[in-house]
Amino acid sequence: MVSKLGSAFLDGLQNQTFGSLRVIGTAKHYLGTGAMKWDTSGNPDFKIDQGITYASEATLRKTHLPPFAAAVKAGVNSVMVGHTTWNGIELAANKYLLTDVLKGELGFNGLVVSDWYGIYEIPGGQYNAVVAAINAGVDMVMLPYDYLLFTVYMRLALAQGDITTDRLNDAVSRILRAKFATGLFDEKPTLNLSLNELGSAQRREVAREAVRKSLVILKNNDHLLPLPKTAGKIIVAGSAADNLGRQAGGWTVEWQGIDGNWIAGTTILNGIRQAVSPTTTVEYDQAGNFQQSTSPADIGIAIVGEKPYAEGWGDNPHPTLTDDDLATIRKVKQASKKIIVIIVSGRPLDIKPYARDWDAIIAAWLPGSEGGGIADILFGDYPFTGTLPIAWEIQ
Repeated sequence: MVSKLGSAFLDGLQNQTFGSLRVIGTAKHYLGTGAMKWDTSGNPDFKIDQGITYASEATLRKTHLPPFAAAVKAGVNSVMVGHTTWNGIELAANKYLLTDVLKGELGFNGLVVSDWYGIYEIPGGQYNAVVAAINAGVDMVMLPYDYLLFTVYMRLALAQGDITTDRLNDAVSRILRAKFATGLFDEKPTLNLSLNELGSAQRREVAREAVRKSLVILKNNDHLLPLPKTAGKIIVAGSAADNLGRQAGGWTVEWQGIDGNWIAGTTILNGIRQAVSPTTTVEYDQAGNFQQSTSPADIGIAIVGEKPYAEGWGDNPHPTLTDDDLATIRKVKQASKKIIVIIVSGRPLDIKPYARDWDAIIAAWLPGSEGGGIADILFGDYPFTGTLPIAWEIQ
């Protein structure tokens, strides 16, 4: 599944759909970062994206290499090296994996780029780290604040014969090849696409379709879903119900994402309001503090999940819902006849201790700007089609 999705993603990035507006796709992080053992980096702030991969070569080849092989076949122009150590060697210094396997066996002719200051994790000092990384097969280094010192190291390494001119020429050729492929050196580059098309109604409809097709139904007691648009009263609550930042996740506007409605789009709450019949009442309170009445709501919808995160701040050995989210769900359950929990997250969360009390559960992942795509499925305009690559235990 990762191979198929990665290849499709690359096609969207690197094809000619947008005329001459093209970018260089990057497959990352090579190789085996998904098998890193928790808390092996020695860095208290970054536990997952840096560390040690405990896996045999057979496992690397069987489980972790195929998506990169598919990306190479799909024409990826760049591969990024991960922050990990395998067999006692930092990946950025591992010539066997970078040159012999990636460039040799897989036939990758694009550029290999190191991750953020990744080469300086190679032991032996900065100069020796530069030499080891370039000789291992790194073609472009990510040292944005130290690039002048890097050029000093490169000139010294070439003068001393620690890096050959052939290796330098190979690296430069790979970088230029990728740039030529995107038209950056065309004599008369043209831009046929108006940037106003980005975020246009047509583009957003494609995004909404992607949301619809990605939703996964984890539980559906008594065929509660899909819901009738003519339900008398629906109550909606939760930290992610009316929050585009949480729908978008990390790496949106800022490194760790944003919390709140800072971007254009449709929240899940607004999608629900737009989908139901004019005769249906939709009542919203983020914390679930609804006024008690003798007649509970026909349907309660709790939309919860994680705050946006990226590496470091998002590292968590036991991802689950917060106490506030769980309290909100309990309030919604008390105020409604049936409860649906929609989880907005970039990864599976441990909900096993609580899921038995919920009537239906939807994994909405990170729907970005198109919360209406969730309402499309919730109220039966389209069927659930999303599936899981691995089990998400809920009972």
